[in-house]
Amino acid sequence: MFVSFLQFKPEFGNVKENISRIQNLFNTYLLENNQKPDLLVIPELANSGYLFANFDELNNSSEEAGNGIFYESLQKIADENFINIVAGFNEKAGDEYYNSAYIIRPDGKFDVYRKLHLFDSEKKWFKPGDKLGIYSIDVNGEKINVGVMICFDWFFPETARSLALAGADIICHPANLVMPYCQRAMFARALENQVFTITANRIGKDINGDKDIFFTGESVILDPKGNYLARAKTDSEEIQTVEINPLLARNKFLNPNNNIFTDRRVDVF
Repeated sequence: MFVSFLQFKPEFGNVKENISRIQNLFNTYLLENNQKPDLLVIPELANSGYLFANFDELNNSSEEAGNGIFYESLQKIADENFINIVAGFNEKAGDEYYNSAYIIRPDGKFDVYRKLHLFDSEKKWFKPGDKLGIYSIDVNGEKINVGVMICFDWFFPETARSLALAGADIICHPANLVMPYCQRAMFARALENQVFTITANRIGKDINGDKDIFFTGESVILDPKGNYLARAKTDSEEIQTVEINPLLARNKFLNPNNNIFTDRRVDVF
């Protein structure tokens, strides 16, 4: 199967412009490449941008899951191109807000994962999720297990390990990374769990009043041996695609005598 990340710079608070940027990037990619991805991963909070100053800003760029222009636009891309999409968005649910991700399939079905570990000021705006993000998608008649974690979830090894133990072949990781560690640390997350990982990060800077925040770009795709299959630049909007065999992630043997799951000393820890 073919997997891709889409790296771009959302415009803060401008949902329609962010949809347009995603559509234009994807359409340009299709014109220049013969191979459509089976799975496309788009950054965290891709509909809204990141640096909120008040709840009005949060509300104005949010949408209810499955009921908004961001969802409708992504579902159209999925349907027309017969691809699966994982994309971060600002979700409103009643009076609560979540830093969430869509898992959108070309058959019109979707799921929503809500970020478990909120970073810094996100705790002012969002409520944390309470469920592990493990889902299945269909790729050429094969059921592929997709795990989802959002940005700071990577910092907690238990997140990726729990997804791998639940059967994830690929961990999709929409992100708005500001610290310099994650792109290197994903080597460990991929290797220690023997899974493919796709980190779709954003670029640029959000400025709101007297506050600003810079994002590190360098979206990456890794294989279960920790090899970097793709890496974006720090400051460019781009889509990169690689071909993988997701079923390789189901082999948890390092050698004939060591299986990374069955060798775990759960009797001790």
